[in-house]
Amino acid sequence: AGVVAAGLSGWGVARNGLRPVRRLTTSVEEIARTEDLRPLPVEGHDEIARLAAAFNGMLAALGASRDRQRRLVADAGHELRTPLTSLRTNVDLLAQADAAGGLPPQAREELLDDLRAQTEELTTLVGALVELARDEPLPPVVETVDLSEVVDRAVVRVRRRAPDVRFEVSLEPWLVRGESDGLEKAALNLLDNAAKWSPPGGVVRVSLHDGVLRVDDEGPGIAPGDLPHVFERFWRSEESRAMPGSGLGLAIVRQVVERHAGTTTAAESPVGGARLEMSLPGT
Repeated sequence: AGVVAAGLSGWGVARNGLRPVRRLTTSVEEIARTEDLRPLPVEGHDEIARLAAAFNGMLAALGASRDRQRRLVADAGHELRTPLTSLRTNVDLLAQADAAGGLPPQAREELLDDLRAQTEELTTLVGALVELARDEPLPPVVETVDLSEVVDRAVVRVRRRAPDVRFEVSLEPWLVRGESDGLEKAALNLLDNAAKWSPPGGVVRVSLHDGVLRVDDEGPGIAPGDLPHVFERFWRSEESRAMPGSGLGLAIVRQVVERHAGTTTAAESPVGGARLEMSLPGT
């Protein structure tokens, strides 16, 4: 009788003790079935409560990742719609003109140039979207990179793209652990942005000191209310909506810099334009 009573008591204690585990298991299975990422209730301060809190942290991370994915898909659909519509319109116009006897050579060449430009814009946009879709952390095996050499290569490339803009460059060696290609893309996007906003004959000042890459232009500058949004995806100020671009270049800069444990800032330049910076820790 004593053994039976002890067994029943042990079974009751074990059943009551495992009840929170069963409840947590049921909740997790429900989440897996419905994809409802609402947080689990946390009761008490024991190990089960710690486990539930850990699950809630994981659910929050999953929810943030899903929100980023949905936002990226929605923004991509919005941005891709414009060049695709323009391409379809121009192709239809070209087909109708050919059916009616063809366009004059000059008008046909202008239309083809417009098609090429729209195709290049679409290619650039798709490449930027692919870059932004990379949401993985920096690979564990990286190389030591001299940031001054990376910036120097980017300056050479942007000088060919913007021959009407003069670049004043002051670089100091700064070694970082990271991806050379990604860092060059980030530096190139900063320089391209400065060149785009600089007037013909303007000067872009590029400096690298103590791990801070600073780019100053002589453009119209950035409104104080717009400064916090400069590095956001697809964000464009009212002044920039009439200019070419997708609003992804500076977002790529921030993503690359954050993968390298760095920071990005935007401010007013002492020369009157905009000052964009990216700061990276050294080795």
